Amino acid sequence: MLIFDELQTRGHESLSLIQHPLTGLRAVLAVHSTVLGPAIAGVRLRQLDEEALVRSALDLSESLTFKSALAGLNYGGGACVIMPGDSDLLTSKTQPHAREALFRALGRELRPLSSRVILTEDIGVTPRDISFVAQETPGTLGQHTDTSRVTGYGVYRGMKAAAKYVLDSESLRGVRVAIYGLGAMGRELAEHLHREGARLIVADRRPAVMQELVEDFGATAMEPADILDAPCDIFAPCAEGGSISLAAVPRLQCRMIAGGEHHPLTRAGENAVREAGIVYVPDFAINSAGLIAAAHGCGKEEAAEQVYQTVSRICEVARHSAQPVHTVARLMAEQRISLIGSLGRRE
Repeated sequence: MLIFDELQTRGHESLSLIQHPLTGLRAVLAVHSTVLGPAIAGVRLRQLDEEALVRSALDLSESLTFKSALAGLNYGGGACVIMPGDSDLLTSKTQPHAREALFRALGRELRPLSSRVILTEDIGVTPRDISFVAQETPGTLGQHTDTSRVTGYGVYRGMKAAAKYVLDSESLRGVRVAIYGLGAMGRELAEHLHREGARLIVADRRPAVMQELVEDFGATAMEPADILDAPCDIFAPCAEGGSISLAAVPRLQCRMIAGGEHHPLTRAGENAVREAGIVYVPDFAINSAGLIAAAHGCGKEEAAEQVYQTVSRICEVARHSAQPVHTVARLMAEQRISLIGSLGRRE
């Protein structure tokens, strides 16, 4: 990957490397945009090689820019992806302060950027971790919000709004939904779908987690390698990003893609699903409820209702303009960034 070319092509403002050897902190901080305000930076803890670490930060930061814009928030987008030197150390009972030290080190390293970057939880990171960060920098958000569960409910509401456009009814009773990734957000989504009577197909790398949903919700379990082949109405990626490769698009047997996962498709993948006649509701349009709740201090019902209204508006414009849903969503986000950005930076 040619980093400067990548930054310029995607419009990123900066990319920084962070380390603190004593705590094992190694991280990449990507800031995509601060046009609307300080960048909300999702913090992830993932064991990746260095190139994948950088790409994950670039992808997530871009998604958060568009997510904040569509949600009507005065924030930009960023991402901080941590590659732990020793992941076992972070869960060790013999060294219980290792995790605190790592996240406080992160906060201390980023304290000079607190007016430009606001850290919040993402994959592998908990509200407690962000509370450690908050001891060292004021630039944090979400440590008092169960963002995963709120996001899962918002994805469910956004899915209903999109189903009205794609399936001609927002009722999901009897609708076949394949969920890939059963973390807190994916399980929350599954719970609401089950209550409405959807037919669930699930996959996760943890067999015990899949078995729980088989027992609790009557779901059909599939191996992660096979879930893309599942005959379904809606495919809901809820994993760690990049779940649908360009080469895998022909395997999809769904009418719609709508899930909470950040950046499940590349731009080339978006074009491929459009050509396949599959509607893609982009992550940044449907997975914003947790961020809305944290930013406004509101409950999950209010945050999820905003997602429902946003997705409904996007689908309505797509219907009248004969453009793909994901294209309309991106254009709407870019338009807000451009118009509000034209007013100049807020003091």
